[in-house]
Amino acid sequence: MEKKWGQFVRGWMTKNMELPQDVMMDLPRITMIGQIHIYIENHRGLLAFSDKELRLLLKQGQLLIRGKAFVIKTILPEEILLEGKIDSVTYITDTD
Repeated sequence: MEKKWGQFVRGWMTKNMELPQDVMMDLPRITMIGQIHIYIENHRGLLAFSDKELRLLLKQGQLLIRGKAFVIKTILPEEILLEGKIDSVTYITDTD
């Protein structure tokens, strides 16, 4: 019951107070420029990194980015800037 009430309140506040959904619902914000640049905000930590794969922890699951020649240009506690050739961006939920 408490979880549903919290979702209702966040949904109402997002809609009626014009607050961004990513902030109210603790969702990641992902900005891509073509296939060469991806900026992710509001993640929970870096799980794995190589020149072909980046895996981030999210509040609900993980984010998997695959490609080639990856370089982390910026990394902060909740933000990361990745450059390289991005082939795929996949959400992995807790139920997968």
